[in-house]
Amino acid sequence: MPFMPSRLPLLKSCVALMFLSCAHAAQAAPVANVLEAAKGQQQAMLDTMRDLVNIESGSKDVEGVERIAELIRDRLKELGGAVEIIAPTDVFRLDDTPEKVGPMVHAEFKGGGSKKIMLIAHMDTVYRNGMLKDQPFRIDGDKAYGLGIADDKHGVAAILHTIALLKTLQFADYGTLTVLINGDEEISSPGARSTITRLGADQDAVFSFEGGGMEPRLTLATSGIGAAYLTVQGKTSHAGARPEGGVNALYELSHQLLQLDDLSKPDEGLKLNWTVAQAGTNRNVIPGLATAQGDARALRVSDFDALARTLEERIQKKLLPESKVSVKFEVRRPPLEATAASRALAQHGVKIYQELDLPLKVVDRASGGGTDAAFAALKARGPVIEGMGLSGFGAHSNDAEYILVNSIVPRLYLATRMIMDVSQNKVSLQPVPKEPQSSTK
Repeated sequence: MPFMPSRLPLLKSCVALMFLSCAHAAQAAPVANVLEAAKGQQQAMLDTMRDLVNIESGSKDVEGVERIAELIRDRLKELGGAVEIIAPTDVFRLDDTPEKVGPMVHAEFKGGGSKKIMLIAHMDTVYRNGMLKDQPFRIDGDKAYGLGIADDKHGVAAILHTIALLKTLQFADYGTLTVLINGDEEISSPGARSTITRLGADQDAVFSFEGGGMEPRLTLATSGIGAAYLTVQGKTSHAGARPEGGVNALYELSHQLLQLDDLSKPDEGLKLNWTVAQAGTNRNVIPGLATAQGDARALRVSDFDALARTLEERIQKKLLPESKVSVKFEVRRPPLEATAASRALAQHGVKIYQELDLPLKVVDRASGGGTDAAFAALKARGPVIEGMGLSGFGAHSNDAEYILVNSIVPRLYLATRMIMDVSQNKVSLQPVPKEPQSSTK
């Protein structure tokens, strides 16, 4: 039969349907026993989140952090791990570091394989003791509410139940599965940072269980967080009777802030914003002391190093020669930078989520705040993946912190599959050499 032009639309439709059918067939189905085991963990994980929420554990409430650490230790022991509670001894003193910081829970599970995998989360919160009564654990529809549940008690629970899931599946093809839960993340991990970096350096892969976003994602890059502290020492004098006898620290501070106001480089991800200032004691006294604090963000540790040098250089130019000006710059958290290895591992995660017919976004450009994943990545030889936790909202909020219950099963499935596939060499992990970075301990 001769080809008829009128048949062309029908032919195109048939071809399109054929390709659609092939694409659907090519999409892998979920691994049935893993998915069923994940479903079996959902209620138990909700119960664990309830138990964790019911222990108040603000970063500076060390007794509360110690209580929650004991609960986590006992749960990890029940799962078969060799567990210890570590009191920090190598504390990196920041401007707001308390005299005593909370402990870490460290566990190791030995398997029959060769790969070393690390799971991290934190058990401290930003809240003050006594606030639990306003945010008790409760479930309302598809949301589970509770003090600290989104940041990051769900992450702790996710690690516990991922390990429980692996145990249910009798999977132990990893070499070592290391767990580190710290109690000082919300105050920039002054006690845990060196331990996270040391343990992270020896891993084939590190998974950090901060929240996975309302739009499901994995995160490969986060901004570094720095802080600048500017101090001006002047001289007090009577503002009405003898102002010329003083050295006005407020005037000098104003001068310094104006000449330090152009150091941001937004196109390069470097930001410096002065956010807090204080000066003077009385209306009729020339201020003898003035201070300011600035918030800094960067995508590279080297940018922080350059910023610190520039601050020191700029403050030498003073408005009032008799004033004394000093600046201190601290790296509170280094940037997490995406690597070829972390991109490859994250894309493997995307394929795993596709088995559940779910989308998963990969964020490989930094925005917002930093996490402990950056400390793990400082000397890492393998990829570091952030955002392995649940979908949630309202972190650091007074009344709205929750996680989405329907994200429990997909995230447990993802974490378990990632561990299994890394352990069994089903995903390529190319070690990425790291340059020494001087700004952190």
